[in-house]
Formats: sequence, C-alpha cells, structure tokens
Amino acid sequence: MKLKNEHSVLTAKDLSIGYPKKSENTLVASQISFSLPQGSLTGLVGANGIGKSTLLRTLTGMQSPLSGSVQLGESDITSFTPFQLANQLSVVLTEPPASKNLSVIELISLGRQPYTNWLGTLSTTDKKAVLDAMEATETRALAHRKCFELSDGQLQRVAIARALAQDTPIIILDEPTTHLDLYHRAYVLKLLKKLASEKKKTILFSTHEIDLAIQLTDTLLVMAPGGTFFGEPCQLIEQGLFDGLFPKETIHFDKKTVRFSIKK
Repeated sequence: MKLKNEHSVLTAKDLSIGYPKKSENTLVASQISFSLPQGSLTGLVGANGIGKSTLLRTLTGMQSPLSGSVQLGESDITSFTPFQLANQLSVVLTEPPASKNLSVIELISLGRQPYTNWLGTLSTTDKKAVLDAMEATETRALAHRKCFELSDGQLQRVAIARALAQDTPIIILDEPTTHLDLYHRAYVLKLLKKLASEKKKTILFSTHEIDLAIQLTDTLLVMAPGGTFFGEPCQLIEQGLFDGLFPKETIHFDKKTVRFSIKK
C-alpha cells in the first residue's frame, strides 16, 4: 500500500490513547489531532508519565487507540500488513539491540529485512542503502566493531543508521538522547534535523531535552495536563504552553531565553 499524499505523511485524528480493560478503559490522553508533512522534524515533549511512550506505540501500530485514527498518507494504519508497515515506518526504541555481539554493519543491515529474501541475502541495492546510512550517520568507521564495544552515543547513531537503511518515509524514535552527554544529545538532534531536511524523512521523536527541541524542531507535540497541543515552537511559546509544563514553584520557563531554570 502506497502513501497517496506526500504532503501529509502521518496524521492523528481525534485520537484517544490508553489501555483497554474489561471493566473500564484506562485513558491516558484524548483529543489528539495533528498532521506531519514530509521532511519535517517534530519533537514530542511532556513530563514523565504523561503518556509520550503510549502515544508513540499507538502511532506505530504497536497498540490500538481507544478511539480515533492514525493515518499514513490517506490510509488508516490498521489497513497495513506488518510487511507493508515495515516499508513505511521505522522505529528506534530506547532498548539496546538484542545481541550486542553483532558487528555494526550487521546490525545496520537488519534494517533491510523488509526487502531481502527469506535467507536475508543483501542485494547490490541493499548494500548501497546500508553504506548510505552509515555515511549519513558517520558510522562507517565503526562498521566492523562489535556493538558491545560502542559508547552510548555511537550505539545511538548506529540505531538511527539501521532505521535509515530501512528506507521508510517515517522514522519514529523514543527518547534517542537518553544516557547521552550534552554534546552527543545536541549531535543526535542535529543529525535528525539534517536527515529530515536533506533526506526528506518525516521524523518524530520523544525527548526530555525540551530546550534543544524548541531550537531545532519544525513543530512540537506538547503533552500537558490540560491536553495535547501541536504547532511551531514559537507559536507554542507565545501561547504560554511551556509555562505550566512543570510545577511553577520548582521550574521556571523564560520566554526570552527559551530556557528552563530551577527556582532557588
């Protein structure tokens, strides 16, 4: 199944997310609506426990919405087979790879599984996609190192390279900067910005690095106690959405510097 609308790649319509139960559903968030265009970088931010991971699992088809819909192009995500979905959507989770004994190039090559035969044999096209992904993420020098030998920052770049090798229009990442120092957090987010701009990937990632996300993203999804809001960072700042994101007696957001600070 092909995406019919290149301009609206991923769309949520009146989405309610949570967990179904026999007695009563557990609602996490509701009335979520947004549309992500091709080549855009979107950050998903909010306090711990607000439902960011639940939203990402729903958007990737890992769990069903309580109501509403998720669309890839003009087609509902439920109409895609797992194989079709793997051709449209790649996911980078916070969990480390199942086997860190794989070499970097072996792990990145796994991104080509939707396109290889049952033996997993890589064609010339597959090998080029893997090399291009390593070039884009500056991981080619790591190609033959084992994953257990890598730093957290290097391993994150390899995980992104695997998603890039999968060659899907959409890449979704769950907290890709976790456990990284400031330099590598900025590096990874700038890399995502570059991939969205130059490779025309539609990228959505959750993050606690709200300051960096405000500076680098095209649009933001803000999950707050009062609802989920979507727009350009400057618009959301003007609306005062970041002022109440955290308890005001502890955290202050300065609109002028676009920074969060701890109240003394």
